[in-house]
Amino acid sequence: MSAKLNKIGADLEKARAKWKEWETKTKELEARYREQENTEICDITHSYNLTPDQLAELLRMVKETMPETPKALETTKSFDYEEEEAHEN
Repeated sequence: MSAKLNKIGADLEKARAKWKEWETKTKELEARYREQENTEICDITHSYNLTPDQLAELLRMVKETMPETPKALETTKSFDYEEEEAHEN
């Protein structure tokens, strides 16, 4: 093989390793985000002294009375990891 091809191959392997590293980090951050989000939801629920059944009923009532889900309430998978990381450091 040529030196150029060997260099490209080495760069490709480095890129694949970085990709796996970032994929792992992304999954960890998503899990941490979801865990914190769930904690905050539970804290809010407890602050109103709601039982799980009361919360479920409240959410059903809200869903039935809302004509259309506002964009602000739609669930998204997007998250600015750089912004979160900046706040942690």
